[in-house]
Amino acid sequence: MYLKELIIKNRSYRRFYEDIRIERPQLEEWIDLARLSPSAKNLQHFKFHLSWTKENCDRIFPNTAWAGYLKDWPGPVEGERPAAYIIVLVDHSISSNQWHDQYISAQSILLGAVESGYGGCIIASVKKKELGHFIQLPEHLEILYCIALGKPKEEVLLEDAVDGNILYYRDEKQVHHVPKRKLEDLIIN
Repeated sequence: MYLKELIIKNRSYRRFYEDIRIERPQLEEWIDLARLSPSAKNLQHFKFHLSWTKENCDRIFPNTAWAGYLKDWPGPVEGERPAAYIIVLVDHSISSNQWHDQYISAQSILLGAVESGYGGCIIASVKKKELGHFIQLPEHLEILYCIALGKPKEEVLLEDAVDGNILYYRDEKQVHHVPKRKLEDLIIN
């Protein structure tokens, strides 16, 4: 698969085939992509907590919030929830600065997931205190966000934004539409 194809297929998937599990070795492969990615000052100050068992995923799920634009949708129902999570952490014993490394890492993980036939969603709206307690987080680590992962169970379509409206939405068939600004609207010269 070519890079542009991977990027187009790398959507924020929010519904999964929950019964298709992801095992730890697969998650480790994706973390290795994050490890090899660029890092400001080469600090590599991010850590990752991996959760792949149904029991752990069931405990993480209530600590996440889904799809802010979809006000009438509380998130995926039982059977459509993530098969795994990667909790992304910053290690304050190395550096408290975050720059943009955490998003480079997330993109690397998600592109690896797409290449492997999976998909995911970065979830920044998490109950950090409760989640930290559950994973027994040491003091020097801070939760930044979660990446929910699984075999996508939804269709996501990219389309041109009309009149600057970039709000994603679901149609009556539950197809997820993602308006994107046009290329000529992004380049200023």
